[in-house]
Amino acid sequence: MANEPTDLAAVVEPNPERETPDLTLRALNQRIRQQQILAELGVLALQGTPFSDLIDRTAELTAEGLAAEFCKVMEYIPSEKRLLVRAGVGWGEGIVGMASVGADLASPAGFALRTGNPVISNHLENEARFRTPELLVEHGIRRAMNVILQGDGSPFGVLEVDSRSEGEFVEHDLAFLQGAANILGMAIERQRHERSLKAALQRQRVLLKEIDHRTKNSLALVSSMLRLQAKDAAAPEIAEHLEAASSRIATIARAHERLYHSDDVESLELARYLTDLCQDLQLTFPRCAVTFEASDRVRVATDRGIRLALIVTELVVNGAKYAYGEAGGPIRIHMVRSSDHVLITVRDEGSGLPVGFDVRRSKGLGMRLVTALATQVGADVEARNCDPGAEFAIRISSEQ
Repeated sequence: MANEPTDLAAVVEPNPERETPDLTLRALNQRIRQQQILAELGVLALQGTPFSDLIDRTAELTAEGLAAEFCKVMEYIPSEKRLLVRAGVGWGEGIVGMASVGADLASPAGFALRTGNPVISNHLENEARFRTPELLVEHGIRRAMNVILQGDGSPFGVLEVDSRSEGEFVEHDLAFLQGAANILGMAIERQRHERSLKAALQRQRVLLKEIDHRTKNSLALVSSMLRLQAKDAAAPEIAEHLEAASSRIATIARAHERLYHSDDVESLELARYLTDLCQDLQLTFPRCAVTFEASDRVRVATDRGIRLALIVTELVVNGAKYAYGEAGGPIRIHMVRSSDHVLITVRDEGSGLPVGFDVRRSKGLGMRLVTALATQVGADVEARNCDPGAEFAIRISSEQ
């Protein structure tokens, strides 16, 4: 293993008298433990370990793998041009999160950061290439190694291991340290990407909510204008059409209002949505007692939910206009979910349906809209006479 090639371009303190040591059993066990540590760090990184826990564990395991008393993960702070100790092992209080070292080329850690080349200093008391950071002097550090923590983007910082003991760090030690740094660097870069994606997703959600909010306000304004026009209309038939159009627009506005107040813009809770819809319809038709009951919660895709609400709106309007006339009466909407479908019924206690009535063949605008919307959501709509009144049943698959 002493002749094993390495592609690490380390800046090693010159020592012409150094000889390659024999791999004793102890040294061999240490190499085996180093490989185990790299495997453990890889698993921690893949598991998405929280960043603070990951750098703490990296410092602990790296120190263990090199039989060193000290190790630290340092983050580069560009505004200060220094390396801040973010995690470490062996250091006393007031070091982690507070102490820093220079990030210039005269600093071993700064040299590794600036050039990307690892640095080994086995005799800091005689080091002529770099200045020894005060932090190392204060802790009696005799030897140190530094490697860059590099990701796809700008470097995060430096991983450094330090020791008070005599001896030397060798190329095998450097390979282990660089391996640990590479694993941590990939985890850091991955977390950077995740943070960027989360931020982009949050911006997208805010934008969608703002769009839904403005759409709801615009539709509510149009609905109000139609209601005002209905009140001023000279012909009752025109007023009815304007009222119906206002109700349809208000139904869509209600959906956008629910989306604006929800974290989920892709789906909506149908029971809550229809409850709010029926409250609006009650205000539109005060002579009719419009009620809604549901035995189960059902979540559907937003577009599907809006179309189902429009179907319910048309059926309530139909009941208010034709079942009761000016007298008014109850209109009950009920929703129940079975294993494979959802059933929504709209029931009145009025005059009932004409003989031979067929939803699909009706010439009225309301029933034509019901048929078209039902086709779009894959629903079956059936009508039947009851005693008294009539009932419309909307059956859809329970899948979104």
